[in-house]
Amino acid sequence: MANWSFLTNHGRTLLCISRDPGVRLRDIADELGITERRAYSIVTDLTEAGYLVKVKDGRRNRYDIQSHLPLLESTSQERAIGDVLNLLGGSG
Repeated sequence: MANWSFLTNHGRTLLCISRDPGVRLRDIADELGITERRAYSIVTDLTEAGYLVKVKDGRRNRYDIQSHLPLLESTSQERAIGDVLNLLGGSG
């Protein structure tokens, strides 16, 4: 079995959140096989980059993906993050 993946943990985190905007960091960490601290760091990166907006929902967070934003990849041909999530997540 290969020890690499086509998607980074940042991309995989966005996929988790696109499936469940109320997902807990613990659940992201479990699904990706990373620590909860690393999941927090990735969500912070995505929030600071503007791809996620955190919304407090009681004691938990919900995340709104800013799907209209372009990918940071230079080869993306101006694709929006939502286009990629729809393709990978099978919802479009």
